[in-house]
Amino acid sequence: MDNTSFTGKKPTITIEYCPKCHWLLRAAYMAQELLTTFEDDLHGVLLHPSEVAGRYSIFVDDNLIFDRKREGRFPEIKELKQLVRDKVNPKKSLGHSDKK
Repeated sequence: MDNTSFTGKKPTITIEYCPKCHWLLRAAYMAQELLTTFEDDLHGVLLHPSEVAGRYSIFVDDNLIFDRKREGRFPEIKELKQLVRDKVNPKKSLGHSDKK
């Protein structure tokens, strides 16, 4: 599957985090993991400080794939990689991070 959108661009991941909650380090760690795993599949990862307290949401382009308040928790990195893979390159093997 081609991982480019209709505009010919690779998708961008946006991690929107609450700076008042000090979640930048968590967001940066997740960005690093995604950039390492999907280096050929992504345009990039954007870290976006939220103006809404307590927000931690992850988007592929404009599509919300994880929301901390909705789920009641933060994503595990294995889970996040699976969610991103399913959107940007469904045929990609994640090795040990793949669903059993």
